[in-house]
Amino acid sequence: MNNNLSRRSFLSKSAVAGAGVLILPSGSLFGKNRPGNKLNIALIGCWGRAQAHFNMLDQENVVALCDVNSRALGAAAKRYPKAKHYKDWRKCLDQKDLDAIVVCTPDHHHAFISIWAMNRGLHVYGEKPLANSVEEARLVRETYIANRSKVATQCGTQRHFDPNFAYIRELIHEGAIGDLKDVHAWGNRYHNKTSYPKATGSAPDFIDWDLWVGPSPMHPFSEDYFIARDWRSGKETHSYFNADPKTWPRGSNCLSWNMYRDFGNWQIGDMGSHTMDLAFNPLDADYPISAQAEGEPYNPEVSPSRMSSSCINPANEWRGAIRVSWHQGGNRPKNPLKYVDLGQIGHGALFKGSKGFIVADFTTRTVIPYGKAADLSYYDSTKIKVRERKVANFSEEWTHACKTDLQTSCNFDYSGVMIEQLLLGSVAFDVGKKLEYNAKKMEVTNSPEANRLLRKEYRKGWVLNG
Repeated sequence: MNNNLSRRSFLSKSAVAGAGVLILPSGSLFGKNRPGNKLNIALIGCWGRAQAHFNMLDQENVVALCDVNSRALGAAAKRYPKAKHYKDWRKCLDQKDLDAIVVCTPDHHHAFISIWAMNRGLHVYGEKPLANSVEEARLVRETYIANRSKVATQCGTQRHFDPNFAYIRELIHEGAIGDLKDVHAWGNRYHNKTSYPKATGSAPDFIDWDLWVGPSPMHPFSEDYFIARDWRSGKETHSYFNADPKTWPRGSNCLSWNMYRDFGNWQIGDMGSHTMDLAFNPLDADYPISAQAEGEPYNPEVSPSRMSSSCINPANEWRGAIRVSWHQGGNRPKNPLKYVDLGQIGHGALFKGSKGFIVADFTTRTVIPYGKAADLSYYDSTKIKVRERKVANFSEEWTHACKTDLQTSCNFDYSGVMIEQLLLGSVAFDVGKKLEYNAKKMEVTNSPEANRLLRKEYRKGWVLNG
């Protein structure tokens, strides 16, 4: 079979199929009766990572603000003075005039808020990670698929907007490295935590600790969750307890809590989601059929700093079955050649093919032919076709989709498969064995313990599919 032809055939058929099922909504989802065709948006989680979305939000109508930190809520209200205020996102989602939401909460709320919002017909921009367990990832994706003719979704892997992602996909699909065999992604962040933070007394009156913990098991309040530290030096840099909002944490505050198992999955939910997106984008991958992992000793309270996981993704119409691996905390794949040092790339991807390699970071890529037949005579660079962007940035891609065709590059279908695969690798690490996975049933067939870890238990009063 001519692999180049089969790849193109696969893409063409996928595009036709996608176009054939699209039913465009009408009415208020497009905001057609509002000045400037603006969306009514609720911002849930008002500071930290939310600041990255202010420019986008300034172009729409922010009609609701929600945060468990009343100081953060008040600071955002100065920018959006007409918005209603909430501290419980469950009440916020019942506001009748909403079209869409932007989710910038801690990770353990993401799946809950996204599912509830889509159940109410709301468009969702959700910061990564999409979910914190395999079951959450599956339900987010299934809820989106059930509502995809009504809502636009975007997972916050904004690096995807760089043309590098599209060029790498085109290089692979045009056969620049031959038949794709093996894919790796890695990141170099690490932590030194061994247990949950020690209690520091009662929460201040401006933080609702019960709502911050939300669906997770209750833990005592600690100021450490609200202080951003330099992850290399361990020194405090910014704190929500300072009076001046200019000194508050930005997105880096996630490094104060996302390694603790009840609140995150460390780099799988952070830079791992960004970097695996770089590796996953060309694959047209379905759910994996197996997963295995290794790394530092297991800790029941803290996600591993150093680990590697790999999954086998089944063959599709243009490629065979492939291994897809994630490495973190200093782990990375072997150098493809002795003069290529992957250690110089903090977060990167390696694609191995039958006729060479692609080594990439988020904004650059290098094609390395390898083997006696790897003279690139089989590769036609004139066939590389990267579509011109019609919008200015990743966030605007989502708001444009909300008002037009509902199409985004990182919707909850694509992103749901990717994060489920990463989370399955995490489960394989926790149980210390290779897992055989029946994706259709969302079931590990060779480990009852692993099956239990596909799901989380939630506190009373918190419902995942609400």
